[in-house]
Amino acid sequence: MNVEQLFALVIKTLPIRKKTLATYKSMYRCHIQKRLGQIPIEAVSRSDIKETIAGLPPQTAMMTLAVIKALFREALERGYLEKSPVHGLKGPRVIVKPRTFLTWDELEKIDFGKYNKQIRFLALHGLRWSEAVALTREDIRDGKVFVTKSIHGATKSKAGMRAIPLVSEFKPFPRHPRTLRKALAPYGITIHSLRHTYAYILKRQGIHVTTAQRLLGHSDPKVTLAVYTQVLDDEIDEAGLILKSMVQGSLIGNEMIIPAHSIALILAA
Repeated sequence: MNVEQLFALVIKTLPIRKKTLATYKSMYRCHIQKRLGQIPIEAVSRSDIKETIAGLPPQTAMMTLAVIKALFREALERGYLEKSPVHGLKGPRVIVKPRTFLTWDELEKIDFGKYNKQIRFLALHGLRWSEAVALTREDIRDGKVFVTKSIHGATKSKAGMRAIPLVSEFKPFPRHPRTLRKALAPYGITIHSLRHTYAYILKRQGIHVTTAQRLLGHSDPKVTLAVYTQVLDDEIDEAGLILKSMVQGSLIGNEMIIPAHSIALILAA
């Protein structure tokens, strides 16, 4: 039995979600099949596996390694092998960097050509790509965008099902993300960056984090907080202005009077 036959045998029985299954198939097709597919499973070496993930971006390498580990774990459990070549093998360290995104003021000045409406829609509603591409005009009603499904099927989590206030025109999305990726790439952002633009808009407008969590469809408020705590240079400058205004404010009795413009900055933060 070679790796290709093993994959075909076990992929249908892995206890994983539909979305994860799609990711596993993609990792196998793009990074594993060509190099390992025709090798007998008992002949696959650690060197073969290391060479398979070598040169891949860290996150991609980790996902590819996860698929390989799943395959050989199944091979062991089914008695096809006595020892796994992937046992104990670690992938590259994934370093999480601050996400890059554009503010709405920056985004609205850019001409994205025929994808202007779709890109602005994502930035103003915070949908994931998989949710946006599944939207139809029937999902836009009563001044809201009703998110109940994605390209993977009906939304299963309670947090994922939500109604978002409609603030810009909806235009159906192209079926493949590569077109929007190409339009966004010159500006150093991705489709997912637009969710961060939306989160930042909510933050700057004083929307409470728990409300933002519902609008973004996060099941864990910690995820929303992680986005909300991102700061830009202008926020640091504004914080300085607020503190200077506090120090320079007039004292009446035991109370500090903070100028109105500083209050506005505080409320907008």
